[in-house]
Amino acid sequence: MARGPALRRPTRPWRQLDAASRWIFPCATLVFGLFVIGMPFGIPCQAALRPVFSMGCVYFWSLYRPASMPAPLVAFSGLLLDLLGFSPFGIWAVLLLLLQWVTLLLRRTLVPARFLLVWGCFVLLAAGCAGLAWAAESSLTVTWLPATPVGIEILLAAGLYPALAALLIRAHRGPAAVEQA
Repeated sequence: MARGPALRRPTRPWRQLDAASRWIFPCATLVFGLFVIGMPFGIPCQAALRPVFSMGCVYFWSLYRPASMPAPLVAFSGLLLDLLGFSPFGIWAVLLLLLQWVTLLLRRTLVPARFLLVWGCFVLLAAGCAGLAWAAESSLTVTWLPATPVGIEILLAAGLYPALAALLIRAHRGPAAVEQA
């Protein structure tokens, strides 16, 4: 009777490509979403959607599939968000890495929890990130920036996360499911 590697089926190139695409899906979703939201559609508060979408993706994928959201790619998406949003270079990279770190710390508590707790925790973390971004930009410009955009960002984060999470859960169980590769 054969043992060890002889029992394994050889991996075909298409199977390897399928597994790689499922692993890359979370980061590709984040980067692609940033570009789509960056297009000029004329939607009110469209500029506030970019950080909300980024925070939602980083939070969700760091919570449910942390291996597919490595820190260098989170930092890259933060730098991309800075470039697309005309914010000082590096602020959102640091904030998204901080969000990922806190999410990974809370992961043991949040993964088995009900959605309302996960949602409430996201809203608190998004409010913290938006507030820190506002404070950093205010200190860099040496003036008090208006706080209205921060409030809009927090309201958008609270209102849009359930829809975003529903889409990401569907993708997590379907085309991005690593177990099915």
